[in-house]
Amino acid sequence: MWCMSLSQSRVPFTELVAAADRLLDDCEDDYECLATRLGLLVSEVRDELLVSDLLNAWQVFYFFFRTAGDNLLREQLELEPASSLTGGIKIRENDFLAMIVAVHDAKPVIAISDGEKVVATFSGSAAYIQGIEFMESPEYQ
Repeated sequence: MWCMSLSQSRVPFTELVAAADRLLDDCEDDYECLATRLGLLVSEVRDELLVSDLLNAWQVFYFFFRTAGDNLLREQLELEPASSLTGGIKIRENDFLAMIVAVHDAKPVIAISDGEKVVATFSGSAAYIQGIEFMESPEYQ
């Protein structure tokens, strides 16, 4: 549904690798630095890195939402390549709903599912907070 493969890439893979290496060498484990530097890249390179195997899903999550979340979320997303975000990654759930984070057309998407269908979708830098608020609303507790 939200997939884009690197075979559709407009940027040579060697250029993506070089850009990722520079970012990771310069910033190491400083996610704020990485997010800032990602924002400065040429959009074509950045957009492809955000759904590649060269970054992990946590780095992309932090780039879009600039929130630390909790340690469990960070650990989960650090183990997933950013390319997993094209199909979505379940990051939170309660008895009734699941929250899925995805990247679609180089934009962050938070989808809330009841297990059968998507009941709410949020996009943009506030999407994660909006998704949490939706899941915590009284009708879903």
